[in-house]
Amino acid sequence: MKIFMDGNNNCIFCKIIAGELPSEKVYEDEKMLAFRDINPAAPAHIVCVPKIHIDSLNEVNANHENTGYVSHILEKIPGIAETLGLSNGYRVIINIGEDGGQTVKHLHFHMLGGKKLPVKLG
Repeated sequence: MKIFMDGNNNCIFCKIIAGELPSEKVYEDEKMLAFRDINPAAPAHIVCVPKIHIDSLNEVNANHENTGYVSHILEKIPGIAETLGLSNGYRVIINIGEDGGQTVKHLHFHMLGGKKLPVKLG
C-alpha cells in the first residue's frame, strides 16, 4: 500500500504510518492505524487515521475514492473501544480546519474515554 504524503513530506501522521516516527499502536490494518495520543485529553485518547493522506473531512468524496477509508475507520472504532474497555461510552471527534481546532492536516478521528466526559466542550 502506498502512503500518500503531503506536498512537503511533513505530515506527522504519514510519517507515523510509514514507521518513520514512533507511536503506541492499539490497532492497525491495511486501511487505518489507531494509536495513543501523545497529549491525552482523557485516560483513553486514541487517534485513528486513514493510511492515505486526506487533508480533512472536507476532502472526502466518492470522486477521490477515499470514502471507503472513512467508512472503514467508523466501522472499526466500536471494536477498538471494546478492546480498550470503554463499555461505559466514549466520544469521537473530528476537527476540521484551523477554526475547528485541526492542528495536523491529515484527517483523523479522536476517540476519548475512560472517564465521564463533560457534556459541554467549551
